Amino acid sequence: MHQIDWISANIAASATQRSLKAGQSLFRAGARPAGLYEVVQGKIRLVRLDRSGREAVLQLAAPGDVLAEASLFSSAYHCDAIASSEATVRLYPKSALLAELERDPKLLLAFSAMLARQVMTLRTRLERRNIHSARDRVRHYLTVNADAKGRSVTLRGTLKDLAAELGLAHEALYRTLAAMAADGEIERGKGQIRILRSAV
Repeated sequence: MHQIDWISANIAASATQRSLKAGQSLFRAGARPAGLYEVVQGKIRLVRLDRSGREAVLQLAAPGDVLAEASLFSSAYHCDAIASSEATVRLYPKSALLAELERDPKLLLAFSAMLARQVMTLRTRLERRNIHSARDRVRHYLTVNADAKGRSVTLRGTLKDLAAELGLAHEALYRTLAAMAADGEIERGKGQIRILRSAV
C-alpha cells in the first residue's frame, strides 16, 4: 500500500503538481514548509550536509512515498530535498491538510498510522547503521527487504543510492556485493539481487 492511500478527496482536490529535473531542489533546509509532498514519478532524496560538506542521505523517496510529513508541525524544513532523477511530485497544502486532519478523526488516525510505520522503518535503519561489518549490513538490508519467499530484493534506485541508504562508501558496497556473489551467497541482476543462500 502506498503511504498516501489515506488521503481524502477534499485534500486531493487542493493538490498541485510540480516537475523537477535531476539535481533540482524541491526545498531547502530553513525554508517555510508548503505542505506534504507525494512522489508521483522519479526519485527524491532528503539530505543534510555534514561538517566536511559531504551529503548524508536521510531518505530516498520513490513513487508513492511521502516527504516532509514532520514539517507540517514545524516552522521550517530541517533538510534539503533534491531530485535524484527527473521527477514529478504532488503537493498537498499545509493549511488544507491540517484543517482536514482536525476535522476528520478517521483521517487523523490513518495519518498517525503512517507516521508509526515510518518510525518502525527508521528504527530498522538505525539498527542496520549500528552493524559494523559491511557484509552483515548488506545481509540485514536484504533480509528486511526480501520478497515474500525471501529470495529476491528489488532495488529502489542505483547501487550508489543503496550505498547511501546503508551508510557505506559506494566502493565498499561494490566490493562487498562482489565478494558475496563470488561466495555464492547472492546473484546480481538488473535492478535486483537474488539471495542464493543464507549466511552461515
